[in-house]
Amino acid sequence: MKQINIGGVPEHFNLAWYMTLKNGEYKDEGINLRWKNYFGGTGAMNKALREGEIDMAVILTEGVIKDIIDGNPSKIVQTFVQSPLIWGIHVAHDSKFKTVEDLKGTRAAISRYGSGSHLMAYINAENHQWNIEKDLNFEVIKNLDGAIEGLTNGDADYFMWEKFTTKPIVDDGIFRRIDNCPSPWPCFVIAVREAFLESNLEDVKTILNIINNTTEEFKDIPSIDKTIANRYDQKLEDVQEWLSLTEWSQDILDESMINTIQDKLLYLDIIPKKVSYDKLVKQL
Repeated sequence: MKQINIGGVPEHFNLAWYMTLKNGEYKDEGINLRWKNYFGGTGAMNKALREGEIDMAVILTEGVIKDIIDGNPSKIVQTFVQSPLIWGIHVAHDSKFKTVEDLKGTRAAISRYGSGSHLMAYINAENHQWNIEKDLNFEVIKNLDGAIEGLTNGDADYFMWEKFTTKPIVDDGIFRRIDNCPSPWPCFVIAVREAFLESNLEDVKTILNIINNTTEEFKDIPSIDKTIANRYDQKLEDVQEWLSLTEWSQDILDESMINTIQDKLLYLDIIPKKVSYDKLVKQL
């Protein structure tokens, strides 16, 4: 049985992977798919892809596009979640900051450079017409636990992370969410190391077929809202809102969207240049 390593964030978006693994669906096809949680998010997964620690990743679109342009030898093979990611903009509960404008020039906590929390800080800054060079400062905090510690201790001033993942921390009075910042594109894609893809193309296709069969019908699974609420310590009404906003995908990112994303990243000076569609995407 062939072992294939895949990484993702331990969040509700990826429950379909857990379910198909639990059901033994990959093993039925001769694949020992090993899931690894990356609490450090996209930056940590990019590093793992580069080093061959994982073969595949369920990863933020903008983060992996930037890293492929920067030399990560991987390709996007599919969109996983079509809908935008809703980034909550959080401060410590007792922080003096009340609005996004109050955060201009302060320190954003980020998991690492090149991560979603880093790149979306630029999107938020542009949304509010800040000076990108003068008004953005960063403090690396590694993960969500690091953000809790950093904001509470005053080592950083605000933190952007997926709204529903951080909602329990807001409910517990640790964070206060002052605004939201949706990503301007489909939020998660599936990326694969090029070297792995070349010699394991059929296995990758098999994995995608299995996960796609589940995500196509994910919202119709009986009591899926209760399952998510229990597993991820979420309030049922929050899960129901999240499900209403989230759309999975079984398709590839098209060239028009890739160009739109690159245009934005180039404008914000996040990438040094645009590259061709086939440099980023492999159509299976």
